[in-house]
Amino acid sequence: MLLQPDEPPAVTVVRPEGRARVVLICDHASNLLPRALGDLGLPNSRLREHIAWDIGAAIVARRMSERLDAPLILSGYSRLAIDCNRPLGVESSMPERTCGIVVPGNAGLSPEASDARINELFRPYHRAIEAILSAREEAKIQTAIVSVHSFTPEPLRGPRPWDVGVLYGQDPRLADLFMEALRREPGLIVGDNQPYQVGKSTDYGIPVYAERAGRLGVLIEIRQDHVAAEDDAVRWGDRLADAFLSIEARLWP
Repeated sequence: MLLQPDEPPAVTVVRPEGRARVVLICDHASNLLPRALGDLGLPNSRLREHIAWDIGAAIVARRMSERLDAPLILSGYSRLAIDCNRPLGVESSMPERTCGIVVPGNAGLSPEASDARINELFRPYHRAIEAILSAREEAKIQTAIVSVHSFTPEPLRGPRPWDVGVLYGQDPRLADLFMEALRREPGLIVGDNQPYQVGKSTDYGIPVYAERAGRLGVLIEIRQDHVAAEDDAVRWGDRLADAFLSIEARLWP
């Protein structure tokens, strides 16, 4: 067993009965590690950085959920233990190195150790998403997927000028409307598939719950220095909720 009974759950669901026509997911909501994994050989300072979680994303997502009355599913543990937005088996799922930083506790994992992370961290999170979506299908509620993330403005490859990035893969419909709404705000720099783009080998939530299932979907990336403070993150939650409300009527004509 990886998680002990007194440890936080692998997933938190907020407003499961929310009636908005959107489900919010937050794959990198937490920087917690299961007690059994210790610190994975990293100093505490590293566990507060982007390599461990998406700073501010959970606060943004919770505010959006509140404003929209939308179901929200948040992961309970750090992406360093297992990344809930990666397909199982890819190198970045349980990374031995990330952003140039070696993660000693992820080196040479046994099949049993990997399976424990999959079964106790990854699968509960995704089962919760699947349960919410299944219930909404039965209730015939049209549903879009919005995945909430944050990005570091100064990565190894140089500065990123965007305030927010709107990411998509095969289906840009929801992303196009989000970008249109956000660009109405003077001075806001909105990235089109920046600083990343959604791909089947680099993402899980949007390819599986949106594209494969025929739902509208988008992944939102906000600059971490815009959401590091709680008040700022709440304001970004309001901004994104307002953007969704302004385009909702056009999603299902």
